[in-house]
Amino acid sequence: MRLLVFDPFHGAAGDMICGALLGLGADKEQVIRVMSSVVHKPGIETVNRCGIAAIKVHTHAGPAHRTLGEVLEIVQKADAPPAVIAQAERIFNRIAKAEEAVHGTHHIHFHEVGADDAIADVIGSCMAVHLLSPGRILSLPIALGTGMMTCAHGTYPVPAPATAELLSSGRLLAMSGEHAGEQLTPTGAAILSEISEGIPSLPAGYIQKTGYGAGSRDDPKSPNVLRAFLMECSGMSEDIVDILETNVDDVTGECIGTTLGRMMEEGARDACAIPVLMKKGRPGHLIRVISPLDRSENLAEILALELGTLGVRVTPAVHRLIAERKIQNIQVQVNGDEILFPVKLGFIGDTCYLVKPEYAFAEEYARSNNIPVREVLHMITEAGMRLIRSGGKN
Repeated sequence: MRLLVFDPFHGAAGDMICGALLGLGADKEQVIRVMSSVVHKPGIETVNRCGIAAIKVHTHAGPAHRTLGEVLEIVQKADAPPAVIAQAERIFNRIAKAEEAVHGTHHIHFHEVGADDAIADVIGSCMAVHLLSPGRILSLPIALGTGMMTCAHGTYPVPAPATAELLSSGRLLAMSGEHAGEQLTPTGAAILSEISEGIPSLPAGYIQKTGYGAGSRDDPKSPNVLRAFLMECSGMSEDIVDILETNVDDVTGECIGTTLGRMMEEGARDACAIPVLMKKGRPGHLIRVISPLDRSENLAEILALELGTLGVRVTPAVHRLIAERKIQNIQVQVNGDEILFPVKLGFIGDTCYLVKPEYAFAEEYARSNNIPVREVLHMITEAGMRLIRSGGKN
Protein backbone atom coordinates (compact mmCIF):
# COMPACT_ATOMS: atom_id res chain seq x y z
CA MET A 1 0.00 0.00 0.00
CA ARG A 2 1.18 3.49 -0.83
CA LEU A 3 0.94 5.80 2.19
CA LEU A 4 0.98 9.58 2.36
CA VAL A 5 2.11 10.64 5.84
CA PHE A 6 2.16 14.25 7.07
CA ASP A 7 4.59 15.26 9.82
CA PRO A 8 3.28 18.63 11.10
CA PHE A 9 5.96 19.11 13.78
CA HIS A 10 5.82 22.87 13.10
CA GLY A 11 2.09 23.05 12.38
CA ALA A 12 0.37 23.35 9.03
CA ALA A 13 -1.35 25.85 6.76
CA GLY A 14 -3.02 25.51 3.37
CA ASP A 15 0.01 26.73 1.42
CA MET A 16 2.32 24.46 3.43
CA ILE A 17 0.18 21.40 2.65
CA CYS A 18 0.09 22.26 -1.05
CA GLY A 19 3.86 22.89 -1.09
CA ALA A 20 4.67 19.61 0.68
CA LEU A 21 2.54 17.66 -1.83
CA LEU A 22 4.30 19.38 -4.72
CA GLY A 23 7.59 18.42 -3.08
CA LEU A 24 6.45 14.79 -3.15
CA GLY A 25 6.05 14.96 -6.91
CA ALA A 26 2.47 16.09 -7.61
CA ASP A 27 2.50 17.53 -11.13
CA LYS A 28 3.16 21.26 -10.72
CA GLU A 29 1.58 22.35 -14.01
CA GLN A 30 -1.71 20.57 -13.27
CA VAL A 31 -1.87 22.01 -9.75
CA ILE A 32 -1.13 25.51 -11.08
CA ARG A 33 -3.86 25.11 -13.72
CA VAL A 34 -6.48 24.18 -11.12
CA MET A 35 -5.50 26.99 -8.74
CA SER A 36 -5.44 29.51 -11.59
CA SER A 37 -8.99 28.55 -12.51
CA VAL A 38 -10.34 29.78 -9.16
CA VAL A 39 -8.05 32.73 -8.39
CA HIS A 40 -4.84 34.05 -9.95
CA LYS A 41 -1.90 32.07 -11.29
CA PRO A 42 0.12 31.12 -8.21
CA GLY A 43 3.84 31.55 -7.83
CA ILE A 44 5.82 28.51 -6.74
CA GLU A 45 9.41 28.76 -5.62
CA THR A 46 11.99 26.89 -3.56
CA VAL A 47 12.98 28.74 -0.39
CA ASN A 48 15.27 28.04 2.55
CA ARG A 49 13.76 27.57 5.99
CA CYS A 50 16.46 27.15 8.65
CA GLY A 51 18.65 25.13 6.28
CA ILE A 52 15.82 23.12 4.70
CA ALA A 53 14.92 23.58 1.03
CA ALA A 54 11.11 23.79 0.87
CA ILE A 55 8.45 24.74 -1.67
CA LYS A 56 6.61 28.02 -1.03
CA VAL A 57 3.25 28.61 -2.73
CA HIS A 58 2.23 32.24 -3.36
CA THR A 59 -1.43 32.57 -4.35
CA HIS A 60 -1.20 36.32 -5.13
CA ALA A 61 -4.68 36.70 -3.64
CA GLY A 62 -6.21 39.32 -1.39
CA PRO A 63 -8.62 39.14 1.57
CA ALA A 64 -12.35 38.62 1.11
CA HIS A 65 -15.43 37.86 3.24
CA ARG A 66 -17.77 35.39 1.56
CA THR A 67 -20.74 33.21 2.39
CA LEU A 68 -20.46 29.44 2.10
CA GLY A 69 -22.60 29.56 -1.05
CA GLU A 70 -20.26 32.08 -2.66
CA VAL A 71 -17.20 29.98 -1.81
CA LEU A 72 -18.79 26.79 -3.15
CA GLU A 73 -19.80 28.57 -6.35
CA ILE A 74 -16.15 29.45 -6.98
CA VAL A 75 -15.00 25.90 -6.13
CA GLN A 76 -17.57 24.33 -8.46
CA LYS A 77 -16.18 26.33 -11.40
CA ALA A 78 -12.66 25.00 -10.89
CA ASP A 79 -10.95 23.29 -13.82
CA ALA A 80 -10.58 20.08 -11.83
CA PRO A 81 -11.89 16.48 -11.79
CA PRO A 82 -15.27 16.01 -10.04
CA ALA A 83 -13.63 14.09 -7.18
CA VAL A 84 -11.31 17.03 -6.47
CA ILE A 85 -14.18 19.52 -6.48
CA ALA A 86 -16.27 17.27 -4.21
CA GLN A 87 -13.42 16.96 -1.70
CA ALA A 88 -12.88 20.74 -1.67
CA GLU A 89 -16.62 21.23 -1.09
CA ARG A 90 -16.48 18.86 1.90
CA ILE A 91 -13.60 20.84 3.36
CA PHE A 92 -15.48 24.15 3.14
CA ASN A 93 -18.66 22.58 4.52
CA ARG A 94 -16.54 21.34 7.42
CA ILE A 95 -15.26 24.89 7.94
CA ALA A 96 -18.81 26.29 7.82
CA LYS A 97 -19.96 23.87 10.55
CA ALA A 98 -17.00 24.85 12.71
CA GLU A 99 -17.70 28.58 12.21
CA GLU A 100 -21.36 28.07 13.15
CA ALA A 101 -20.42 26.06 16.23
CA VAL A 102 -18.13 28.87 17.40
CA HIS A 103 -20.08 31.97 16.35
CA GLY A 104 -23.66 30.68 16.21
CA THR A 105 -26.06 29.92 13.36
CA HIS A 106 -26.46 33.65 12.66
CA HIS A 107 -22.88 33.64 11.37
CA ILE A 108 -22.98 34.39 7.64
CA HIS A 109 -19.51 35.16 6.28
CA PHE A 110 -16.20 33.34 6.33
CA HIS A 111 -13.28 35.56 7.26
CA GLU A 112 -9.73 34.30 6.76
CA VAL A 113 -10.90 31.01 5.20
CA GLY A 114 -13.18 32.79 2.73
CA ALA A 115 -10.28 34.62 1.13
CA ASP A 116 -9.01 33.81 -2.34
CA ASP A 117 -5.77 32.36 -0.99
CA ALA A 118 -7.65 29.84 1.17
CA ILE A 119 -9.81 28.75 -1.77
CA ALA A 120 -6.72 28.36 -3.96
CA ASP A 121 -4.82 26.44 -1.25
CA VAL A 122 -7.73 24.04 -0.67
CA ILE A 123 -8.38 23.26 -4.34
CA GLY A 124 -4.62 23.02 -5.03
CA SER A 125 -4.07 20.61 -2.14
CA CYS A 126 -7.02 18.44 -3.19
CA MET A 127 -5.70 18.28 -6.75
CA ALA A 128 -2.21 17.37 -5.55
CA VAL A 129 -3.60 14.53 -3.38
CA HIS A 130 -5.62 13.33 -6.37
CA LEU A 131 -2.49 13.25 -8.55
CA LEU A 132 -0.42 11.39 -5.95
CA SER A 133 -3.31 8.91 -5.41
CA PRO A 134 -2.17 7.35 -2.10
CA GLY A 135 -3.94 4.31 -0.71
CA ARG A 136 -4.17 5.89 2.73
CA ILE A 137 -3.40 9.31 4.23
CA LEU A 138 -2.08 9.63 7.79
CA SER A 139 -0.87 12.46 10.01
CA LEU A 140 1.54 12.42 12.91
CA PRO A 141 0.63 14.63 15.92
CA ILE A 142 0.18 18.21 14.80
CA ALA A 143 1.79 21.14 16.63
CA LEU A 144 -0.71 23.87 17.50
CA GLY A 145 1.60 26.49 19.02
CA THR A 146 1.32 28.36 22.33
CA GLY A 147 0.38 31.82 23.62
CA MET A 148 -2.18 34.28 22.25
CA MET A 149 -3.18 35.23 18.71
CA THR A 150 -5.29 37.93 17.04
CA CYS A 151 -7.97 37.08 14.49
CA ALA A 152 -11.04 38.78 13.01
CA HIS A 153 -13.05 38.37 16.23
CA GLY A 154 -10.40 39.48 18.73
CA THR A 155 -7.52 38.02 20.73
CA TYR A 156 -7.72 34.36 21.73
CA PRO A 157 -5.41 31.68 23.11
CA VAL A 158 -3.86 29.33 20.57
CA PRO A 159 -5.41 27.38 18.89
CA ALA A 160 -8.03 29.72 17.44
CA PRO A 161 -11.63 28.73 18.31
CA ALA A 162 -12.43 27.67 14.74
CA THR A 163 -9.21 25.64 14.55
CA ALA A 164 -10.04 23.83 17.79
CA GLU A 165 -13.55 23.06 16.53
CA LEU A 166 -12.17 21.72 13.25
CA LEU A 167 -9.82 19.42 15.15
CA SER A 168 -12.75 18.04 17.15
CA SER A 169 -14.51 17.16 13.88
CA GLY A 170 -11.66 14.98 12.63
CA ARG A 171 -9.34 12.28 13.90
CA LEU A 172 -6.07 14.17 14.27
CA LEU A 173 -3.72 13.94 17.24
CA ALA A 174 -2.68 17.36 18.57
CA MET A 175 0.15 18.72 20.74
CA SER A 176 1.19 22.20 21.83
CA GLY A 177 4.62 22.08 20.22
CA GLU A 178 7.62 24.12 21.27
CA HIS A 179 6.98 27.46 19.58
CA ALA A 180 4.91 30.54 20.43
CA GLY A 181 2.13 31.78 18.17
CA GLU A 182 -0.33 30.10 15.84
CA GLN A 183 1.20 27.13 14.05
CA LEU A 184 -1.98 25.47 12.77
CA THR A 185 -4.32 27.66 10.72
CA PRO A 186 -8.06 26.95 10.23
CA THR A 187 -7.44 26.12 6.57
CA GLY A 188 -4.66 23.69 7.49
CA ALA A 189 -6.85 22.09 10.17
CA ALA A 190 -9.77 21.72 7.75
CA ILE A 191 -7.71 20.09 5.01
CA LEU A 192 -5.91 17.64 7.29
CA SER A 193 -9.11 16.80 9.22
CA GLU A 194 -10.87 15.91 5.97
CA ILE A 195 -8.17 13.93 4.18
CA SER A 196 -6.14 12.24 6.94
CA GLU A 197 -6.35 10.32 10.20
CA GLY A 198 -4.05 10.79 13.16
CA ILE A 199 -1.41 8.26 14.22
CA PRO A 200 0.97 8.49 17.20
CA SER A 201 4.13 7.43 15.37
CA LEU A 202 5.48 6.72 11.91
CA PRO A 203 4.23 3.34 10.57
CA ALA A 204 6.60 0.59 9.47
CA GLY A 205 7.41 0.89 5.78
CA TYR A 206 9.85 2.18 3.20
CA ILE A 207 10.15 5.96 2.78
CA GLN A 208 10.20 6.58 -0.95
CA LYS A 209 10.19 10.38 -1.03
CA THR A 210 10.11 13.38 1.31
CA GLY A 211 8.56 16.76 0.55
CA TYR A 212 8.66 20.06 2.46
CA GLY A 213 6.11 22.87 2.25
CA ALA A 214 7.24 26.26 3.55
CA GLY A 215 5.27 28.63 5.74
CA SER A 216 5.48 32.41 5.46
CA ARG A 217 7.51 33.02 8.62
CA ASP A 218 11.25 32.31 8.50
CA ASP A 219 12.00 31.08 12.01
CA PRO A 220 15.79 31.20 12.63
CA LYS A 221 15.64 28.50 15.32
CA SER A 222 13.34 25.90 13.77
CA PRO A 223 12.35 25.21 10.16
CA ASN A 224 8.84 26.57 9.55
CA VAL A 225 7.95 23.72 7.21
CA LEU A 226 5.44 20.90 6.91
CA ARG A 227 7.16 17.61 6.14
CA ALA A 228 5.42 14.83 4.23
CA PHE A 229 6.44 11.31 3.25
CA LEU A 230 5.42 8.90 0.53
CA MET A 231 5.83 5.40 1.96
CA GLU A 232 5.32 1.88 0.67
CA CYS A 233 3.99 -1.04 2.70
CA SER A 234 3.88 -4.30 0.72
CA GLY A 235 0.96 -6.72 0.92
CA MET A 236 -1.53 -6.06 3.73
CA SER A 237 -0.50 -3.19 5.97
CA GLU A 238 -0.61 -3.23 9.76
CA ASP A 239 -3.02 -1.15 11.79
CA ILE A 240 -3.50 -0.88 15.56
CA VAL A 241 -6.96 -0.52 17.10
CA ASP A 242 -8.76 -0.93 20.41
CA ILE A 243 -11.68 -3.38 20.80
CA LEU A 244 -14.56 -2.08 22.93
CA GLU A 245 -17.19 -4.53 24.22
CA THR A 246 -20.20 -4.47 26.50
CA ASN A 247 -23.14 -6.83 27.14
CA VAL A 248 -26.74 -5.57 27.25
CA ASP A 249 -30.02 -7.39 27.87
CA ASP A 250 -32.46 -4.54 28.53
CA VAL A 251 -32.12 -2.39 25.40
CA THR A 252 -34.44 -2.41 22.38
CA GLY A 253 -33.26 -3.26 18.90
CA GLU A 254 -33.99 0.31 17.80
CA CYS A 255 -31.66 1.72 20.49
CA ILE A 256 -28.94 -0.76 19.53
CA GLY A 257 -29.26 0.25 15.86
CA THR A 258 -29.02 3.94 16.76
CA THR A 259 -25.96 3.26 18.91
CA LEU A 260 -24.16 1.36 16.14
CA GLY A 261 -24.88 4.24 13.77
CA ARG A 262 -23.46 6.76 16.25
CA MET A 263 -20.33 4.67 16.65
CA MET A 264 -19.61 4.93 12.93
CA GLU A 265 -20.41 8.65 12.86
CA GLU A 266 -18.00 9.26 15.74
CA GLY A 267 -15.08 7.54 14.02
CA ALA A 268 -15.32 3.80 14.77
CA ARG A 269 -13.77 1.48 12.21
CA ASP A 270 -16.67 -0.96 12.64
CA ALA A 271 -19.47 -1.76 15.08
CA CYS A 272 -21.76 -4.77 15.48
CA ALA A 273 -24.25 -6.46 17.82
CA ILE A 274 -23.95 -10.22 18.40
CA PRO A 275 -26.84 -12.23 19.96
CA VAL A 276 -25.73 -13.98 23.17
CA LEU A 277 -27.33 -15.98 26.00
CA MET A 278 -26.56 -14.20 29.26
CA LYS A 279 -26.80 -15.20 32.93
CA LYS A 280 -30.10 -16.69 34.15
CA GLY A 281 -30.92 -17.63 30.55
CA ARG A 282 -31.66 -14.06 29.49
CA PRO A 283 -31.21 -13.27 25.77
CA GLY A 284 -29.00 -10.25 25.11
CA HIS A 285 -26.42 -8.74 22.78
CA LEU A 286 -22.67 -8.36 22.81
CA ILE A 287 -21.87 -4.90 21.39
CA ARG A 288 -18.43 -4.84 19.80
CA VAL A 289 -16.73 -1.73 18.43
CA ILE A 290 -13.40 -1.48 16.59
CA SER A 291 -11.95 1.89 17.55
CA PRO A 292 -8.93 3.97 16.52
CA LEU A 293 -6.64 4.41 19.51
CA ASP A 294 -7.44 8.12 19.85
CA ARG A 295 -11.25 7.61 19.83
CA SER A 296 -11.65 4.83 22.39
CA GLU A 297 -12.50 6.99 25.42
CA ASN A 298 -15.05 9.05 23.50
CA LEU A 299 -16.70 5.97 21.97
CA ALA A 300 -16.84 4.19 25.34
CA GLU A 301 -18.64 7.20 26.85
CA ILE A 302 -21.18 7.16 24.03
CA LEU A 303 -21.78 3.43 24.56
CA ALA A 304 -22.46 4.04 28.26
CA LEU A 305 -24.82 6.94 27.58
CA GLU A 306 -26.76 5.32 24.73
CA LEU A 307 -27.06 1.82 26.23
CA GLY A 308 -27.09 2.58 29.95
CA THR A 309 -24.27 0.12 30.52
CA LEU A 310 -22.09 0.49 33.63
CA GLY A 311 -18.88 -0.80 32.08
CA VAL A 312 -17.10 -1.13 28.76
CA ARG A 313 -14.29 -3.64 28.34
CA VAL A 314 -11.27 -2.44 26.35
CA THR A 315 -8.83 -4.79 24.66
CA PRO A 316 -6.04 -2.31 23.89
CA ALA A 317 -3.63 -2.05 20.97
CA VAL A 318 -4.88 -4.97 18.89
CA HIS A 319 -2.93 -5.46 15.70
CA ARG A 320 -4.93 -6.02 12.53
CA LEU A 321 -3.93 -6.48 8.91
CA ILE A 322 -5.79 -4.35 6.40
CA ALA A 323 -5.86 -4.63 2.65
CA GLU A 324 -5.23 -1.71 0.34
CA ARG A 325 -8.51 -0.27 -0.78
CA LYS A 326 -9.68 2.51 -3.06
CA ILE A 327 -12.91 3.87 -4.47
CA GLN A 328 -13.13 3.95 -8.27
CA ASN A 329 -15.93 5.07 -10.53
CA ILE A 330 -16.99 2.22 -12.84
CA GLN A 331 -18.94 2.82 -16.06
CA VAL A 332 -21.96 0.51 -16.23
CA GLN A 333 -24.49 0.13 -19.03
CA VAL A 334 -28.02 0.06 -17.58
CA ASN A 335 -31.03 0.05 -19.90
CA GLY A 336 -28.92 1.50 -22.71
CA ASP A 337 -27.47 4.31 -20.56
CA GLU A 338 -23.84 4.61 -19.44
CA ILE A 339 -23.87 5.32 -15.69
CA LEU A 340 -20.88 5.93 -13.37
CA PHE A 341 -21.09 4.05 -10.07
CA PRO A 342 -18.51 4.20 -7.23
CA VAL A 343 -17.03 0.80 -6.40
CA LYS A 344 -14.72 -0.21 -3.57
CA LEU A 345 -11.73 -2.25 -4.78
CA GLY A 346 -9.60 -4.32 -2.39
CA PHE A 347 -5.97 -5.27 -3.16
CA ILE A 348 -3.34 -7.55 -1.69
CA GLY A 349 -0.15 -6.49 -3.39
CA ASP A 350 -1.05 -6.00 -7.06
CA THR A 351 -3.97 -8.45 -6.99
CA CYS A 352 -7.52 -7.14 -6.80
CA TYR A 353 -9.57 -9.65 -4.82
CA LEU A 354 -12.65 -7.57 -3.96
CA VAL A 355 -15.11 -5.62 -6.09
CA LYS A 356 -17.88 -4.16 -3.94
CA PRO A 357 -20.39 -1.56 -5.20
CA GLU A 358 -21.16 1.34 -2.86
CA TYR A 359 -24.64 0.27 -1.82
CA ALA A 360 -26.21 3.71 -1.23
CA PHE A 361 -25.57 4.83 -4.80
CA ALA A 362 -26.87 1.58 -6.26
CA GLU A 363 -29.99 1.74 -4.06
CA GLU A 364 -30.72 5.34 -5.04
CA TYR A 365 -30.44 4.51 -8.75
CA ALA A 366 -32.57 1.36 -8.37
CA ARG A 367 -35.33 3.26 -6.56
CA SER A 368 -35.42 6.15 -9.01
CA ASN A 369 -35.57 3.78 -12.00
CA ASN A 370 -37.83 1.10 -10.49
CA ILE A 371 -35.21 -1.66 -10.84
CA PRO A 372 -34.49 -4.31 -8.17
CA VAL A 373 -31.36 -3.21 -6.32
CA ARG A 374 -29.89 -6.73 -6.52
CA GLU A 375 -29.88 -6.45 -10.34
CA VAL A 376 -28.10 -3.11 -10.21
CA LEU A 377 -25.53 -4.49 -7.76
CA HIS A 378 -24.96 -7.51 -10.03
CA MET A 379 -24.41 -5.32 -13.11
CA ILE A 380 -21.97 -3.06 -11.25
CA THR A 381 -20.00 -6.01 -9.88
CA GLU A 382 -19.78 -7.65 -13.30
CA ALA A 383 -18.58 -4.39 -14.88
CA GLY A 384 -15.98 -4.01 -12.14
CA MET A 385 -14.69 -7.55 -12.62
CA ARG A 386 -14.41 -7.03 -16.37
CA LEU A 387 -12.40 -3.87 -15.78
CA ILE A 388 -10.02 -5.64 -13.39
CA ARG A 389 -9.57 -8.62 -15.73
CA SER A 390 -8.66 -6.21 -18.52
CA GLY A 391 -5.95 -4.63 -16.37
CA GLY A 392 -7.90 -1.47 -15.64
CA LYS A 393 -6.43 -0.84 -12.18
CA ASN A 394 -5.45 2.82 -11.79
